[in-house]
Amino acid sequence: MNLTAAKDPAKPESTIEMIDTQNNRENMSGIELPEDPIVVIRPRNGWIPIDLGELWKYRDLILILTARDIKVRYKQTLLGAAWAVIQPLFTMLIFTIFFGRLAGVPSDGIPYPIFAFAGLLPWTFFSNAVTNSGNSLVGNSNLISKVYFPRMIIPISSVASGLVDFAIAFLLQLLLMVWYGVKFGPSLILLPVLVALTSLLAVGIGMWMSALNVKYRDIRYVLPFAIQLGLFASPIIYPSSMVPEKWRWVMSVNPLAGQIEGYRSAFFGLPIDWTSLGVSALVTLAILVYASVTFKRMERSFADLI
Repeated sequence: MNLTAAKDPAKPESTIEMIDTQNNRENMSGIELPEDPIVVIRPRNGWIPIDLGELWKYRDLILILTARDIKVRYKQTLLGAAWAVIQPLFTMLIFTIFFGRLAGVPSDGIPYPIFAFAGLLPWTFFSNAVTNSGNSLVGNSNLISKVYFPRMIIPISSVASGLVDFAIAFLLQLLLMVWYGVKFGPSLILLPVLVALTSLLAVGIGMWMSALNVKYRDIRYVLPFAIQLGLFASPIIYPSSMVPEKWRWVMSVNPLAGQIEGYRSAFFGLPIDWTSLGVSALVTLAILVYASVTFKRMERSFADLI
């Protein structure tokens, strides 16, 4: 349209340009667009850092990213999902030889191989989940810089994908218990609660590390070292009864310690230390809340820094 020819002296030039722009939009799309935007993206207000309603709305995306992570993990591998069993199984064999037989570490009357595997089962899931989720934002930079969705979904889906490996290794633990003649007891019903606690702890720490990793790329080097230290700070190789009574409160600060002992109690029918498990749940909740607040505060700068 020639704006000069169509100009009406009674109308200002800005009005004519606005009408022309609106006509062009209608001609290009064939649909009359509304004057006001349909969706407005604003930062969440309030003291609750996690918008569960928004996460539920994007639940399909969580499932898609989780399935993608599982496929990528075992793509072009010879053994595929068998790696979910090989890692804790061979670690258990090494611990059994060096700590169970040579060092004579006690195992509370339980055969040391399944004693060690019961601790390695949640630890392997936790360590892999934290490592993967800690690097998840940097690894999905193309999504973050182009598409809007709750960024919290990325570390959550990384943790969720590890539950498949956990389920496979869990079946091996049951087979080992049958092999060693350990009977199943009613305490096994506690396992879903323990898995949920371990998952929430992994989400909290992984989400915190992923946010820090966007700004400080040293995290990718510090994280594996910190996880290795956590292996010896948790009662995986040894039982918590081996720690002197006056120092057990230090171990209770580690939320994974109470959870690992809870797994052993559930598997082998041992007395459950509800105090240690309760402290573990409170520390896990505190870590999750702190990580969520930190993540939401840093989230606005992800697209610029990544």
